[in-house]
Order: sequence, then structure tokens, then C-alpha cells
Amino acid sequence: MSPNIIEFEHFSFTYRSQQEPTLRDITLSIAAGEKVLIAGPSGSGKSTLAHCLNGLIPFVHEGASDGRLTVKGRNPRELSIAAVSEMVGTVLQDPDGQFVGLTVGEDIAFGLENREVPLAEMNRRVTAAAAAVGIEELLGASPQELSGGQKQKTMLAGVLALNTDILLFDEPLASLDPASGAQVIEWIDRIAQETGKTVILVEHRLEEVLHRPVDRIIVMEDGRIVADFSPAQLLASEVLAGAGLREPLYLSALKYAGCTITEEMQPQHPDKLQLGEKQLTGLREWQASRAGSRSCPAYPPLLELQEITFGYGKEGPVLQQVSFTAGRGEMLCIAGRNGAGKSTLSRLICGLYKPDSGRILLNGRDIGRDSIRERAQHIGYVMQNPNHMLSKHLLHDEIALGLRLRGFGEEEIRERVRKTLQICGLLPFREWPVSALSYGQKKRVTIASILVLEPEILILDEPTAGQDYGSYHEMMEFLLELQQRRITVIIITHDMHLMLEYAQRTVVLSGGRKLADGRPEHVLADKQIADSANLRETSLYSLARRAGFTEPEEFVRRYIDDDRRRRP
Repeated sequence: MSPNIIEFEHFSFTYRSQQEPTLRDITLSIAAGEKVLIAGPSGSGKSTLAHCLNGLIPFVHEGASDGRLTVKGRNPRELSIAAVSEMVGTVLQDPDGQFVGLTVGEDIAFGLENREVPLAEMNRRVTAAAAAVGIEELLGASPQELSGGQKQKTMLAGVLALNTDILLFDEPLASLDPASGAQVIEWIDRIAQETGKTVILVEHRLEEVLHRPVDRIIVMEDGRIVADFSPAQLLASEVLAGAGLREPLYLSALKYAGCTITEEMQPQHPDKLQLGEKQLTGLREWQASRAGSRSCPAYPPLLELQEITFGYGKEGPVLQQVSFTAGRGEMLCIAGRNGAGKSTLSRLICGLYKPDSGRILLNGRDIGRDSIRERAQHIGYVMQNPNHMLSKHLLHDEIALGLRLRGFGEEEIRERVRKTLQICGLLPFREWPVSALSYGQKKRVTIASILVLEPEILILDEPTAGQDYGSYHEMMEFLLELQQRRITVIIITHDMHLMLEYAQRTVVLSGGRKLADGRPEHVLADKQIADSANLRETSLYSLARRAGFTEPEEFVRRYIDDDRRRRP
């Protein structure tokens, strides 16, 4: 019998609705007990590969396959989806889509109930699984009341209770703040070590996954495997750049300083990185060549929050005396752990909620009595999931909807829609059905539907969540163009890279209060602030300290300036 628990041999798959295959000639073996990362840009086929393993293909998503696939020596197509789920336990990207129980305990027990496990055995396995991920005190809690990290723990406990030999994680970091994401990677690593289970991670956030070791990294592009390397081999190659994946920031900084990355340097983690005198000298010379810190332009005040306090009913205040100002044409990030009040704050600004106390000023005028409709003439809000905002079949009609509701004439509507589509790079698709657009294009459509109303302020909730590096870069460069048009851009985000690379300021919330307000590189360099807000120190700071720099935030500023200069 083969020692490999998973084997693909010249395997291809084509969805029933498509003519071209999504997976092309996949040959891949994974041994029992291995921990493997599958990475690739959006549309590379990595999720399709995962669905072939967990039974969603062919039992949910139909199509035609060629070649051979075996899981534990058996062909999943010859089994039921229930039988496949006994071999492969899956934790999806969105935990809310997996909850079925009224309590955490019920949710963990769901799979065991379906298998008719005796009650005493079920209780034992549920308790043991909850303890393994540290949520035994939450067994009676409602899943909807949990934080993002706790939801991920619940999903993991449900899979552990089933005792499957293969654990499959589909983008487990997409909805988590940095500290919670690091915890999830640590839990997965601990479970892998303690149980010897085979672990497969599908994720494009390479640096975050490599917070703990993996045995191999499989890189996919256009439905094919383009690399099957150890982490050190991959990071010393040029594969990531060719596949449109982001390399770890500390490696980018070393390359900017003229250093060559080799396997012998152990580049897979900043703490293991072997820096010789040549690399240290290169970093010091690069830092010394830094021009004076770029001064931040002055932005005239546009939006002012003064001592805002708000709570939901008797649950106590969610926000307490929060004050800050957003300038005209500024890009401002609002950061903090899951549940810190970031989304609540944006809804207060838009008028969906009324503060219990405090004032919100726009251009110096108190807008407390303005209706949602009146505020929408100045303030646009873009949700994280574009599908929650789209209602029309054709792209042109979606962009025109807000203008039609406001009673504009058709001639003016056509001109403003055309102008907005051109700004957003969507003009070639104006007659397309919205359903035919990619996820990133749909994000642009939601922004365009707000932008056509000519707001002064654009608030975006996690605009880059779940997007690969190419889509992330394209989205943020587009938002920079809007900022240059003197539109104030406020971004709610967990993405520390985004804050460092694009924002002029970061406001950090913790426990419903404003914890910090300043330049991103200074805010993120403060360990106390990072710990309180579930942020994490980026690898650039780790590299700066390894190189002996006494002011790591200046090293980070040098990186940001150099990175911006190199952008196409």
C-alpha cells in the first residue's frame, strides 16, 4: 500500500458550466502526517483542488474529470460525501457558513450526531475537542456571540471531534485580525504535532502561514502546479513574483538593500534568518541612504467625531468617548481587534445609528439631525462583501441606480455613469451582467455605485479581505487615485501591510476606546498598542532589530518610501 495519504496523477477537472479545465494535469502526492501549504492567486485552481479532496466536487459542484485521485487509497467519486467527510475534515474560510447548532457544544457535536455516536462517547469527544483548542468554557455560548478567532476554534473543534485523518483549512486567515490569525496558525501547528494528522492549508497569505513551519509549499497558477518546494527553496526562487504572490516583507526589504536570498539563509522566518556581514552592511548602507522622512501633508478637517459614546440596549457601551478628525483628501485606517467597534463607528458616521452622546461634524456642521439619505449625499459606505450591495443584472444599471432614485435625468445619468466607469476602469464592461464579473471587479462596481454620487468621504470595510496580492495592489492603487481627487478615504482593516504602505494615519480602537492616532509606522512599533488591539509587529521591525537599528520605525519608513518608488 502507498505511504501517501493523497495522490493525484495527471488529474484534470472541468466544471460543468465551463469549456476550459480549471485543473490541468495535476500530479501530486502528500504523505500521511505532512503539513502542506497550497498557495496561488485567485483563479489559480487551489480551491478547486481542495474541493476535489473534501467531496464538494463532484457532489456539490459537478463536472468532468480525467486522471486519477485517491484519498487513503480510495477514489472519492466512488464514495458518498458523508464517507469522504469521515476521511477529510474541512474548516471553511467563513465560519458563519458552517454553524448549525444553537450552542458551541451542539455545533461541535453535529457531525457525531449524524454518525450516531453514543451519547457518553459524544460528550467525551466534544469536551476533549473543545479543550484541545481552548474553548471548553464556551460550550454553552451561542456561536453568533463569538469573536472571529473563537469561531475558527469552534470549527476546528468540530473537525477534531470527528477524528478525521486529514484536516483541510480553506483560507483560515481571511476574516481574522493579525493576532487571532497568528493564534489560529499556532493551534493548527500544535494539533498537527500532537496528533500526527495530515494538514493542508489553502491560503495566499504566505508570510502569516509561515509563522509556524510547513513541510512543503505547492504553488498553483492557471490550474497547474508550478512549484512544489520546501519553504526555503521557494523563498530563494523567483516563483512567487512570477505567480503574482506577495513575498514576506522582510525579504523584500533585503532585496531592496541589494541582498540575494539563498536557501542557506533560512529565509522562511525572520527569527531564523541567517544574516552575515554582507547582508548587514547592505541594510545599513540602504538605511543610511534614506532621504529625510517624507513630511505628511496637512489635510484640512472634513469629518470630526467629538466624544462619541454608543451602546446596543442594556449591553453597555460599545464605543466610549471616541474622538478623531479625518482630513479632506486623507487616507485614514481604522484598526483594532474583532469586536472593537470599528464597524459600529462607520455606521454611526453614516447615520444608521445615533450616538448616545457626542457630536459628528461635517465641514464644521453638526450632522446629528441629518437623515441617512442626507448623509449619503456626502458619505458613501462600501461593505466588505460586494454581493451584499449588488441588486441589478447589468453593470450600467447598478451604477445608475442611486442617481435614478435621486431623480436625476437620463442624460445626466448616462454622462455621470460613463465618467465613473472610466475612472474605475470598468467602461469596457458597461453592458456586462454583474454576475459575469470577478470578485475584484464586483468590489470596484460597489465603489463605483457610491462614487457616481460624488461623495466627499468614502468608507470601506475590509476592501482587500480575501484578495490575492495582485487584486490587493490593483484595489489600493485605485483608491489612491480617488484620494488624489480629494476624496477622503477611510478604511476599516486588519491588514497591517495596507496601513504601512498606503495610509497617512491609523486610528486604533480597543475596548471601545481610541487607543492611538498617528502615523502607521509609529503606531505599529508600539508593542503595548499592538498587543491591546490584537495587531502584531510586522516582520520589518523584526528585521530592523536583527540588523541593530535603534529606531526601527525609520527603517520601516525607508522601506515604504522605496516600495512606493518601485511601484509601476
